Amino acid sequence: MGLTNETIKERLVQKFGENVSNFETPYGMLTFEAPVQENLKVLQFLFDDQELRFQFLTDLTAVHYPNQPGREIAVVYHLHNLIDNIRIRFKVFTTVEKPDVFTATKLFSSANWMERETFDFYGVNFVGHPNLKRILNVDEMDYFPLRKEYPLEDQTRIDKDDEMFGR
Repeated sequence: MGLTNETIKERLVQKFGENVSNFETPYGMLTFEAPVQENLKVLQFLFDDQELRFQFLTDLTAVHYPNQPGREIAVVYHLHNLIDNIRIRFKVFTTVEKPDVFTATKLFSSANWMERETFDFYGVNFVGHPNLKRILNVDEMDYFPLRKEYPLEDQTRIDKDDEMFGR
Protein backbone atom coordinates (compact mmCIF):
# COMPACT_ATOMS: atom_id res chain seq x y z
CA MET A 1 0.00 0.00 0.00
CA GLY A 2 1.21 3.50 -0.83
CA LEU A 3 2.14 6.29 1.50
CA THR A 4 -0.86 8.21 2.90
CA ASN A 5 -1.31 11.54 4.65
CA GLU A 6 -2.28 9.69 7.82
CA THR A 7 0.94 7.63 7.74
CA ILE A 8 3.03 10.78 7.27
CA LYS A 9 1.26 12.49 10.16
CA GLU A 10 1.77 9.46 12.43
CA ARG A 11 5.50 9.29 11.61
CA LEU A 12 5.93 13.02 12.28
CA VAL A 13 4.05 12.91 15.59
CA GLN A 14 5.96 9.78 16.61
CA LYS A 15 9.28 11.54 15.95
CA PHE A 16 8.53 15.14 17.05
CA GLY A 17 5.52 14.89 19.34
CA GLU A 18 3.89 18.22 20.08
CA ASN A 19 6.54 20.10 18.07
CA VAL A 20 4.50 19.38 14.94
CA SER A 21 0.99 20.78 14.93
CA ASN A 22 -1.91 22.30 12.99
CA PHE A 23 -2.31 19.36 10.64
CA GLU A 24 -4.72 20.06 7.80
CA THR A 25 -5.36 18.60 4.35
CA PRO A 26 -6.57 21.42 2.08
CA TYR A 27 -7.26 19.97 -1.38
CA GLY A 28 -5.81 16.67 -0.17
CA MET A 29 -2.32 18.04 0.56
CA LEU A 30 -1.07 17.40 4.09
CA THR A 31 -0.09 20.70 5.69
CA PHE A 32 1.51 21.15 9.10
CA GLU A 33 3.78 23.45 11.06
CA ALA A 34 6.66 23.27 13.51
CA PRO A 35 8.63 25.81 15.56
CA VAL A 36 11.04 27.84 13.47
CA GLN A 37 14.10 26.46 15.30
CA GLU A 38 13.04 22.91 14.31
CA ASN A 39 12.83 23.47 10.55
CA LEU A 40 16.07 21.66 9.65
CA LYS A 41 15.37 18.72 11.95
CA VAL A 42 11.94 18.20 10.39
CA LEU A 43 13.25 18.64 6.83
CA GLN A 44 16.14 16.24 7.48
CA PHE A 45 13.77 13.64 8.95
CA LEU A 46 11.40 13.93 5.97
CA PHE A 47 14.38 13.55 3.62
CA ASP A 48 16.14 10.64 5.36
CA ASP A 49 13.25 8.49 6.57
CA GLN A 50 13.12 5.31 4.45
CA GLU A 51 9.34 5.35 4.34
CA LEU A 52 8.73 9.08 3.80
CA ARG A 53 11.52 9.99 1.29
CA PHE A 54 10.59 13.65 0.69
CA GLN A 55 13.76 14.37 -1.26
CA PHE A 56 12.55 16.99 -3.72
CA LEU A 57 11.95 20.60 -2.70
CA THR A 58 9.29 21.81 -5.11
CA ASP A 59 8.99 25.33 -3.76
CA LEU A 60 9.99 27.57 -0.88
CA THR A 61 8.37 30.92 -0.25
CA ALA A 62 7.01 33.15 2.50
CA VAL A 63 3.72 34.79 3.43
CA HIS A 64 3.30 37.96 5.48
CA TYR A 65 0.51 37.91 8.07
CA PRO A 66 0.64 41.41 9.63
CA ASN A 67 -2.31 40.68 11.94
CA GLN A 68 -0.64 37.74 13.71
CA PRO A 69 1.73 39.23 16.33
CA GLY A 70 4.80 37.06 16.87
CA ARG A 71 3.91 34.97 13.80
CA GLU A 72 3.97 37.59 11.06
CA ILE A 73 6.20 35.75 8.59
CA ALA A 74 5.51 32.18 7.49
CA VAL A 75 8.17 30.30 5.53
CA VAL A 76 6.45 27.62 3.48
CA TYR A 77 8.17 24.52 2.09
CA HIS A 78 6.50 22.34 -0.55
CA LEU A 79 8.08 18.87 -0.62
CA HIS A 80 7.53 15.98 -3.01
CA ASN A 81 8.09 12.25 -2.60
CA LEU A 82 8.79 11.27 -6.21
CA ILE A 83 8.56 7.51 -5.55
CA ASP A 84 5.04 7.53 -4.08
CA ASN A 85 4.07 10.76 -5.91
CA ILE A 86 2.80 12.55 -2.82
CA ARG A 87 3.28 16.19 -1.81
CA ILE A 88 3.22 17.95 1.53
CA ARG A 89 3.36 21.54 2.77
CA PHE A 90 5.45 22.43 5.83
CA LYS A 91 5.33 25.86 7.53
CA VAL A 92 7.40 27.65 10.14
CA PHE A 93 6.47 31.04 11.57
CA THR A 94 8.77 33.82 12.75
CA THR A 95 8.53 37.44 13.82
CA VAL A 96 8.86 40.34 11.43
CA GLU A 97 11.36 41.99 13.80
CA LYS A 98 13.79 39.04 13.65
CA PRO A 99 12.89 36.84 10.67
CA ASP A 100 15.69 34.30 11.12
CA VAL A 101 15.27 30.81 9.67
CA PHE A 102 18.00 28.20 9.21
CA THR A 103 18.93 27.64 5.57
CA ALA A 104 18.02 24.40 3.82
CA THR A 105 20.74 24.73 1.17
CA LYS A 106 22.87 21.92 2.60
CA LEU A 107 19.93 19.52 2.24
CA PHE A 108 18.40 20.85 -1.01
CA SER A 109 20.64 22.63 -3.53
CA SER A 110 17.54 24.12 -5.13
CA ALA A 111 16.83 26.02 -1.90
CA ASN A 112 19.66 28.42 -2.75
CA TRP A 113 17.81 30.60 -5.24
CA MET A 114 14.42 30.09 -3.61
CA GLU A 115 15.79 31.38 -0.30
CA ARG A 116 17.42 34.33 -2.05
CA GLU A 117 14.11 35.22 -3.69
CA THR A 118 12.27 34.88 -0.36
CA PHE A 119 14.88 37.12 1.28
CA ASP A 120 14.56 39.61 -1.57
CA PHE A 121 10.79 39.96 -1.32
CA TYR A 122 10.02 39.22 2.35
CA GLY A 123 13.27 39.93 4.21
CA VAL A 124 13.66 36.45 5.69
CA ASN A 125 17.22 36.01 6.94
CA PHE A 126 18.25 32.44 6.08
CA VAL A 127 20.97 31.81 8.65
CA GLY A 128 23.92 29.96 7.12
CA HIS A 129 23.00 30.67 3.51
CA PRO A 130 26.17 30.76 1.36
CA ASN A 131 25.25 33.89 -0.63
CA LEU A 132 22.17 35.61 0.76
CA LYS A 133 21.71 38.74 -1.32
CA ARG A 134 19.03 40.20 -3.54
CA ILE A 135 18.35 38.24 -6.68
CA LEU A 136 15.58 40.12 -8.55
CA ASN A 137 15.41 43.59 -7.01
CA VAL A 138 18.14 46.22 -7.01
CA ASP A 139 20.70 46.03 -4.21
CA GLU A 140 19.89 49.59 -3.09
CA MET A 141 16.27 48.69 -2.26
CA ASP A 142 15.79 49.22 1.48
CA TYR A 143 12.40 47.51 1.89
CA PHE A 144 10.80 44.17 1.07
CA PRO A 145 8.03 44.68 -1.51
CA LEU A 146 5.79 41.69 -0.72
CA ARG A 147 5.32 42.56 2.92
CA LYS A 148 1.92 44.09 3.58
CA GLU A 149 3.35 47.24 5.14
CA TYR A 150 2.26 49.85 2.62
CA PRO A 151 -1.08 51.00 1.17
CA LEU A 152 -2.02 49.41 -2.15
CA GLU A 153 -2.11 52.79 -3.85
CA ASP A 154 -0.69 56.24 -3.34
CA GLN A 155 -3.22 58.15 -1.22
CA THR A 156 -1.94 61.52 -2.49
CA ARG A 157 -2.72 60.94 -6.18
CA ILE A 158 -4.84 63.67 -7.74
CA ASP A 159 -5.04 62.25 -11.25
CA LYS A 160 -7.78 59.75 -10.33
CA ASP A 161 -11.46 60.59 -10.07
CA ASP A 162 -12.73 58.82 -6.94
CA GLU A 163 -16.26 58.65 -8.32
CA MET A 164 -15.01 56.37 -11.10
CA PHE A 165 -13.79 53.92 -8.45
CA GLY A 166 -16.91 53.90 -6.27
CA ARG A 167 -15.55 56.19 -3.56
